[in-house]
Amino acid sequence: MAKPFFFFWCFLLMFSVSAQQKAGDVLELRSGKVDFVSEAPLEIIKASSTGLKGLIRESDRTFAFSIPNRSFKGFNSPLQQEHFYENYIEADKYPASTFEGKIIENVDFSQNGVFNIRAKGILDIHGVKQERVIKVALTVENNQVKAFSTFDVMLEDHNITIPKMVYQKLSESITVTVNLDFQPKVE
Repeated sequence: MAKPFFFFWCFLLMFSVSAQQKAGDVLELRSGKVDFVSEAPLEIIKASSTGLKGLIRESDRTFAFSIPNRSFKGFNSPLQQEHFYENYIEADKYPASTFEGKIIENVDFSQNGVFNIRAKGILDIHGVKQERVIKVALTVENNQVKAFSTFDVMLEDHNITIPKMVYQKLSESITVTVNLDFQPKVE
């Protein structure tokens, strides 16, 4: 089993064990979509995935997310998708990307409203871990939590190189948009 998956599932196990101590403490991702866009001078590349898994523990505001790198679809062509999997994200070597950390602001998940928060944690893409603070808009309504965020990922920050022959077709900065729906985890 690859390291990112192993650590992510260990983290999920910790959530499950501690959640048994306090019922209703864990929010589980029920549905989510991650989109990315590369806007380069000669080409726009778009792909998305609904393969994201994740949890938020309300009591200490910790979270863990994992997405299989091969779950991204919607490229301009099958060849472009293959290049993403094989040459850039190296999905066989790095099967998942993860984000684990803590919500900085205090959030009362029992109160309806819209909350602008920051998620601070370790973003692991292509085997390179970077500490990130990502702004997130949370909407809480009747025990349902929706999260929305847009942020940029610099390819060089994660040791993803762009060959000179496709430099004008792939942006150095990728815009990532995340839409998530959570519900209380059912034991």
